[in-house]
Amino acid sequence: MKIIDKTPLHDEKGQLTLAGQIQGRLKYGLNWPAELEAQKLVIQQFDRVLEKGFVLIRNFTLPKLELVIPIILVGPGGITVVHVTTAKGHIEANGDQWIIDGKPASINLLTRVSRYARAVQMYLEYQKINLNNSTVEGALVAVNPGAQIDSNRPVVRVVRSDAIKQFGTSLLQARPVFRSDVVFTIADRIVEPHVPSETPAAAPPEVVEAEEPASRARAIFNASDESNNNGLNFEFDESAGEAAFESDAPQSAPRPRTGQPRPRQAPQQRKMFGMTTMQVTVLAVLLLCQICIVIGAGLFLFTQ
Repeated sequence: MKIIDKTPLHDEKGQLTLAGQIQGRLKYGLNWPAELEAQKLVIQQFDRVLEKGFVLIRNFTLPKLELVIPIILVGPGGITVVHVTTAKGHIEANGDQWIIDGKPASINLLTRVSRYARAVQMYLEYQKINLNNSTVEGALVAVNPGAQIDSNRPVVRVVRSDAIKQFGTSLLQARPVFRSDVVFTIADRIVEPHVPSETPAAAPPEVVEAEEPASRARAIFNASDESNNNGLNFEFDESAGEAAFESDAPQSAPRPRTGQPRPRQAPQQRKMFGMTTMQVTVLAVLLLCQICIVIGAGLFLFTQ
């Protein structure tokens, strides 16, 4: 299995430094480093089961949306979006309800994974990638053995920690949809997108559709009402999603002025090193606390 790692904030060796951990917690949520470690465990098990005809894309950021997709698994049987969770306790996955210890979870991971899959579907459609009438599937993998999960027709597939290998085997044995060479072509098109032309004659017919897709924006969803530990709350509709991906297209001539005044635009927050002023302040406070702890420990050892 080929692995393409696009995880942000990693250093040259692919490791997450202390500064990267702090910045990642501020940008993607406090549980982000733990989720990265959980991803590694799942990827290791996938790598033992899945053959060379599979490509795993890790933590790829969808262009324009700034939406980090944890795992995109491309194989002969189709495309699956996988989210790894460290949740534990008695969990009920009923339809689109994610309940932990008898209470609805503050973050509904079932709907989150469903939205991830639909966003990737729309992204592929805009790239004019032919999915051979298949859809992007979603899967939620729980790596904590303390997660006791009862499933009743969940909106996405839910996999317990002791069934990860079986899940990989099911992907391996799925009915083929793509040839092996098409799998790698699709993976390349995902990580290296381009604005498709109206007549994509130069692209191979197995990957690019000759006509417009049935729907360029099937990802119609709204996640503004739920907190997101990836820091990626967003609203999405057909026109907004299409505009996000098409922002690189040539702009049309400006419209003539009318008598109506233009609405004022909200001032944008200044950013430093890719973070807002508030995030930089919190980061500075955390670093100062770390320095104080180190100095205090040194003074304690010196005075003994």
